Amino acid sequence: MTHACCPGSFDPMTLGHLDIFERTAKLFDKVTVLVTFNPNKDGMFNPAERMELIRQSTEHLPNVEVDKWEKLLVDYTTDHGIDTLVKGLRNSLDYEYELPMARMNNRLSGIETVFLMTDPKFSEISSSLTKEVARYGGDITSLLPEPVAQAVRSRIKPE
Repeated sequence: MTHACCPGSFDPMTLGHLDIFERTAKLFDKVTVLVTFNPNKDGMFNPAERMELIRQSTEHLPNVEVDKWEKLLVDYTTDHGIDTLVKGLRNSLDYEYELPMARMNNRLSGIETVFLMTDPKFSEISSSLTKEVARYGGDITSLLPEPVAQAVRSRIKPE
């Protein structure tokens, strides 16, 4: 059985993330969406909230599970028998950011990283830009899965 992991902070999860999860779910028998986080940074949502929003947004994908981790990623993948990391790329800047991590993860544990190009209709969407749009009262309907959009609207009062 093939098992892939899609790691990220997902604060909040966007439609671009969902696109990557759905495509990964077609390629692998099992997919773990892994919420990673820095305990020294304050996010919009805590890890448990992020996990629940991802679960609600991926309930149509029976082979997707959600977990969290705050230590070295390769320790999680080794402990859970994960074969492959899957990362979505919007542009060359994402590639430049992700490539050294992919190489280090491979060096530490032998795990491979697969890069999936984001669907062009989601290429300008990022979690940080989505939060900014919401703060200024913009429409986030086309940026986030509905459960996430509702949670963001309830959390942010537009300026």
